[in-house]
Amino acid sequence: MSETFTKWDAAEHVRTPEDARLYLEACAEEDPGDGSLIRAALNDIARAGNMSRLAREIGMSREGLYKALSEHGNPSFATVMRIARAMGMQVRITG
Repeated sequence: MSETFTKWDAAEHVRTPEDARLYLEACAEEDPGDGSLIRAALNDIARAGNMSRLAREIGMSREGLYKALSEHGNPSFATVMRIARAMGMQVRITG
């Protein structure tokens, strides 16, 4: 009997702002220090919502936002901050 697998997409499981916050927090904790997991989580959260609206809110094109949050993207810190704020989140540093 042959098994069929589908690709798991985190964006399909981010349904509420609380889901998004918890997912982003978990990715921030596990990030290897290069921001790759944070960027990926922001991508998933943005795709779970309305990418076009988010892009307009932060002053980017939809395509530019997709590129910045893509696997090979490298969004600036300012872009990450604008995305977080537009999503109703804050970036905090704790120790």
